[in-house]
Amino acid sequence: MDSEVRKPITGVEMLKETRIGFIGGGNMAEAIIKGLLAGGVPASNIMTAEPSAERRELLRETYGVSVCLNNEEVVLPCPVLIMAVKPQVCGDVLKGIASGNAQGKLIVSIMAGVKTGYIEAALNGGVRVVRVMPNTPALVLEAASAISPGSLATADDVALVRSIFELLGTTCEVEEKLLDAVTGLSGSGPAYVFTFIEALSDAGVKNGLPRNVASMLAAQTVLGSAKMVLETGDHPAVLRERVTSPGGTTIAGLHVLENEGLRGTIMTAVDAATNRSKELGEK
Repeated sequence: MDSEVRKPITGVEMLKETRIGFIGGGNMAEAIIKGLLAGGVPASNIMTAEPSAERRELLRETYGVSVCLNNEEVVLPCPVLIMAVKPQVCGDVLKGIASGNAQGKLIVSIMAGVKTGYIEAALNGGVRVVRVMPNTPALVLEAASAISPGSLATADDVALVRSIFELLGTTCEVEEKLLDAVTGLSGSGPAYVFTFIEALSDAGVKNGLPRNVASMLAAQTVLGSAKMVLETGDHPAVLRERVTSPGGTTIAGLHVLENEGLRGTIMTAVDAATNRSKELGEK
């Protein structure tokens, strides 16, 4: 499969004539809507079913998209349906729309752990399913999204889905069996990074920096370092060595991180999140 990471440069035109419906209007759905609009998709082509009146009002007023209460109202007019509900409620949601005219639709699922085969069976077959695991930086159009097609999805379906999520950041295609690992790494990863930024900021404050200065320096340091990895293509270890002078401050700090087990702790955290994703899928 194509594992090359792409930047959002092509595929937008095919979206402009496609009606896209959202089942669920939470934060990730909002991020995708924001990306679609920024990519030139007209608001009149976007519909969202959301149980919360407050969320419906926010989406209508902020983005000008059509909103409704019942999922079935979105299913009929939209050939592309994005499932943006929590995996714990997906069974009931799928059961509710199975009685509607879902046959022949392209179902895009961002539900963690829920396999394409389960969705196909719950909707009585006849649907094409593509799973996507984005992450919360989609809210600032800097997501990392992994895409995996189901058994009936076509190359055109994958291209359409990829063009949607390229509007939110970068994408790659992986086998479905790897999506739990994606969930553990990039899906949950922002929380690990936020914790790291907070810890850096706290350390700066502990050593006398004002909080706003410490937080800015910590966040920008993470942003710049990530950009170096992406733009140079160098292994992180190579970049780390360029910062680490013999007998200097950096090696002193790195020695502490190694002694305290930072590397192993992060790996264990990704393992735990990956296993939880598998548990959600099994349920």
